[in-house]
Amino acid sequence: MNTIEQRKKELGNLRPEPTIDEQVLNVFWEGVLKSHGDRPLRMVSRPEATPYPHMEVSRVTYHGYDDTPINAWHIAPANHSSKAEARPCIVTFPGYTGDRGFPERYAHWLMLGYTVFAVDVRGQGGETGNLLPLDSGVVKGWVSQGITDIHRSYYMAIAMDAVRAVDAASRQPGVDPAKIAVVGGSQGGGLSMLAGALNPKVAAIVADIPNMCRMDYGILYSVSSLNEIAQYIKRYPEQLDQILAHLAHFDMLNLAPRIQAPIMVSVGWKDTVCMPETIYAAYNRIEAAKEIRDYPFSGHEVSEYQKREGVLFLERVFNRR
Repeated sequence: MNTIEQRKKELGNLRPEPTIDEQVLNVFWEGVLKSHGDRPLRMVSRPEATPYPHMEVSRVTYHGYDDTPINAWHIAPANHSSKAEARPCIVTFPGYTGDRGFPERYAHWLMLGYTVFAVDVRGQGGETGNLLPLDSGVVKGWVSQGITDIHRSYYMAIAMDAVRAVDAASRQPGVDPAKIAVVGGSQGGGLSMLAGALNPKVAAIVADIPNMCRMDYGILYSVSSLNEIAQYIKRYPEQLDQILAHLAHFDMLNLAPRIQAPIMVSVGWKDTVCMPETIYAAYNRIEAAKEIRDYPFSGHEVSEYQKREGVLFLERVFNRR
């Protein structure tokens, strides 16, 4: 057995204990989802001009967790609105500090005949603000906001924003609500997994180098967003246990068994942001149909090769190949 095979075996056997009781976690989330299930999305949609004649674009706003207006694109092939056939929809989330970008970023999905619902993450690089109260200290970045109050925390807000993004996508004209996929990398991959665990409308997941997996390990070793929480704990060490308990509710290590949709995950073995020890820990607990793509010589990146793998995976799931 060579070193690559040995490493693959080690990762495949990685099964750290959950950090919260599964029944307690499920009761918590069922309560949250029930309390927000009837809240109106208050969607507003208006056409958006684009220089590309082969796409139709709408600027959509829906209300997130705390009534923060979340901005998104609904993008479809040209003349989509005049077609009777409903199409699959790809819901996308950006990486940390990123945004939904320009609509042409998603042209490859349109070439396949999909529609796209591309979502900002509140407060980060896009046009979407953040109405969460800032009544406690934070460190540089966003994820430590409200870290000591789970119902007023940034993680709760982006989790429910993602859940409601799927609901908003399902109501877009011409979308087949039975064929909604959630797709993203890094933070976007973590939010895709989270949406898949919490919203039964999700029919498929492509989570590339996902964050929000084995988060206690991440705050020890990650060099990116979870390091912000490490810096918060460095300042307030007495809050360690409370913060770990908080993070457990959003950790895909714990939420993985809730995923029911087919899922593809990718992992870079040289990734120092979303390390393979975190991703495999969550992946190994998924009970749904699943596939993983290993890139032993890749860091925190999603290659063109993997982008195509994700496309082919969704084509298979939606029985289009």
